[in-house]
Amino acid sequence: MAPVKAFLGWPLVRQVMGADRLGRGHAAMSERSRGLAPRTTDADEVVDSICPYCAVGCAQKVFVKDGAVTQIEGSPASPISRGRLCPKGSASKQLVTSPTRVTKVRYRRPFGTDWEDLELDTAIDMIADRVIKTRKQFWEWEADGKRTRRTLGIASLGGATLDNEENYLMKKLYTAMGAIQIENQARI
Repeated sequence: MAPVKAFLGWPLVRQVMGADRLGRGHAAMSERSRGLAPRTTDADEVVDSICPYCAVGCAQKVFVKDGAVTQIEGSPASPISRGRLCPKGSASKQLVTSPTRVTKVRYRRPFGTDWEDLELDTAIDMIADRVIKTRKQFWEWEADGKRTRRTLGIASLGGATLDNEENYLMKKLYTAMGAIQIENQARI
């Protein structure tokens, strides 16, 4: 009798013989899965966000408990994705929870073999100094007898995660510095 009872406990048999013919409820559950609850039920807060992977801008719901991200899902309120996320967007929780995520400014000196941690202000000052030096070094007042007022030593390639406003501000910044090689690949 024990084998028959075990047989009746199989999910397929429960589905065929029970009221849950589509296998979406009781028929699909095991003893273990009956005791499980979604990671979203015990969240302290739900924060609206945007997926960082591409220029589509799918809305996300970020579930937070005790200050830590516990789950990221698509937002049904989004007219773009209607609650769905692509595989990259679905895995975006790993961006903030991965133990290998870099959370400090890392710098490797020229010809160096080791990385060192820098303070954010120090790194920003280093970048600013290099931008100023490069602009001065490659500045052209004129070329072929024509006034150019440009630098060919600075270029920008924006990514697909930049929106129109960010691209507008980057264009203004680099143009003000005299750069003419400004592009982004936000084409989907």
